[in-house]
Amino acid sequence: MTDFLPSYVQGAWWTPAAPSTGSGTQDSGTQDGWAAEPVEASSKGTVVRDASTGEVITRVSTDGLDLAAALEYARTVGHASLAALTFHQRALLLKQFALALTARKDELYAVSARTGATKADSWVDIDGGIGVLFSYSGKGRRELPNSRVYVDGPVEALSKDGSFLGRHVYTTLPGVAVQINAFNFPVWGALEKLAPAFLAGMPTLVKPATPTGYLAEAMVRILVGSGLLPEGSLQLVSGSVPDLFENLRLGDLVGFTGSASTAQALRQHPSVQTGGVRFTAETDSINASVLGTDATEGTPEFDAYVRQLVTEMTTKAGQKCTAIRRAIVPTGSADAVIAAVQARIDQRTVLGDPRAEGVTMGPLASTAQRDEVLRQVQKLVDGGGRIVLGTLEDPDVRLADGTTAEAPDGAFVSPVLLRFDDAQADAVHSVEAFGPVSSLLTYDTTAQAASLVNRGGGSLVTSIATHDPAQAVELATRIAPFNGRMLLLDRDDARTSTGHGSPMPGLVHGGPGRAGGGEELGGIRAVLHHMQRTAVQGSPEMLTALTGVWHAGAAAHSDGRHPFRKSLAELRIGEQIVSASREVTLEDIETFAHFTGDTFYAHMDEKAAAANPFFPGRVAHGYLLVSWAAGLFVDPEPGPVLANYGLENLRFITPVSPGDSIRVELTAKQITPRETDEYGEVRWDAVIRNQNDETVATYDVLTLVSKASA
Repeated sequence: MTDFLPSYVQGAWWTPAAPSTGSGTQDSGTQDGWAAEPVEASSKGTVVRDASTGEVITRVSTDGLDLAAALEYARTVGHASLAALTFHQRALLLKQFALALTARKDELYAVSARTGATKADSWVDIDGGIGVLFSYSGKGRRELPNSRVYVDGPVEALSKDGSFLGRHVYTTLPGVAVQINAFNFPVWGALEKLAPAFLAGMPTLVKPATPTGYLAEAMVRILVGSGLLPEGSLQLVSGSVPDLFENLRLGDLVGFTGSASTAQALRQHPSVQTGGVRFTAETDSINASVLGTDATEGTPEFDAYVRQLVTEMTTKAGQKCTAIRRAIVPTGSADAVIAAVQARIDQRTVLGDPRAEGVTMGPLASTAQRDEVLRQVQKLVDGGGRIVLGTLEDPDVRLADGTTAEAPDGAFVSPVLLRFDDAQADAVHSVEAFGPVSSLLTYDTTAQAASLVNRGGGSLVTSIATHDPAQAVELATRIAPFNGRMLLLDRDDARTSTGHGSPMPGLVHGGPGRAGGGEELGGIRAVLHHMQRTAVQGSPEMLTALTGVWHAGAAAHSDGRHPFRKSLAELRIGEQIVSASREVTLEDIETFAHFTGDTFYAHMDEKAAAANPFFPGRVAHGYLLVSWAAGLFVDPEPGPVLANYGLENLRFITPVSPGDSIRVELTAKQITPRETDEYGEVRWDAVIRNQNDETVATYDVLTLVSKASA
């Protein structure tokens, strides 16, 4: 590690020449990573120490760094680099990023140990972050088009003749996505924000929290060294950014993770209030876990509840925004829960330096953080809590050499469980000790339990351990508006559940009220947070040109060659084939009915069918018509079309009676090459019409087509 932790800006590594005193006063060792509390500063910047030993690791300063230039570099060079790529090309790069980090993750694990993280903690942070990259790479290629514009929702017809349409489209924001990250997940926290921003085409500037920023720097260094990053797509600022918001403008986005109070202060900045800067926050929350009345001692749900509670208290030494801060249990189960938690901690928790054999829980990220946690625990005690497990005294810990002793230079705190006899005490619902700390409170009715959950003022997650569906539904219905996520834990999912404190890439991470009111992750939803949704009105021709998706009413054309004879390189949006007609007879209907076994009365009983308000009498099966349609438009010879792999949006509109005839209009609607394969997807607009030119059915046909002719 160099004397000063480098930043990576404007395509190069940068360190301060001569930092001045107090350069870290905007960046603290507390959970928000932004509070104006003092940190260990010197004439050579902010000192960062090993969480277990107190050894100096590096110093941090941004004295002399031109933040305005870094932001402009992202908006210009970075934006241009990403704009040249399609969603699928960006998605493929995310996979390559993940592979590059995987190949060198042992290096990251070694650095992570210095933050106080055990191997299990590092797996959550490092492998979890890599997993987000893999997840968004897959989702981007499956759920987004291979283009630069995302079409949202169905077409809105704005005129009777179809000449004027409306559509919602998403386009990339023109600015930079700025991350302000907390200290507890320096890798995952950066990558879970980077992945959707990158996929959307928005360059990112990462500002990690100082106490663990050296791990974020190690991760960025691997990505830079891989040579995979498009120019300007990723920058890193190691240290404080006091003038950040003054340099932001419309089109920029800030993703903040930290304390609720800090988020509220930043949200009031004029750049956010009137300058158009998007601000999303994921903040600390007083998360809860409810033990159902049926989950008594000895049940699988009781055991799962205790396991989960201890896990959330000890993983990352409780330094998780999703950790369980309030254990809400039936009055009659309180003593049993306390005893079970004590037994499990005694059996499974070894506190010490993560580099020591057998250690399962490391220190907090810094001594400043340790002192802050102890202060908050004292507030909980003053507010009515009594410590029933653990102590505030310096614990004995296992050192790196395997010996056991007090470690005054390390940031160690033993797991602490408090009990509140008054479940309505304000402190338990408002004070968060961001460490291995939880509080137990009791309830008598399901309504009381829900009320206690909601007293937290908005949470990232609440879990419910019960095998009673009625109780689960009542609790979930009452608490859902106050939570970003809920976990229903019972014997059926206890082994496979990812757990209370594990946000998943495909599910929303965030919550209302105190939790910040923002959303991260949630699959493609997070990508769209980095884009602008715009309603576009125009002719079918103009909407086709803008979206790359053919709209009915736009020009359709044919050169006389069947479109199934064309490779992706030859096929064009709007190419169309209009089939010959085929008459439907009563014999055809009966043959199909007996052959398939579908003898529904509408096809076989004239009187019953005529009594149905939707049919004039016996009618053809919808699936008969779709099957015939394939026969009408298909070109049967081997060629570029490799497979039909599905139908979407099928609707039957006008019934077809014996004696009617049908024909098909098939138009190339959307062409999506696959970046890593020799074929791509063609979406065809299919319309079946009758002899009166009435629409019988509409649907999309999906085919896989070679990129080039054989």
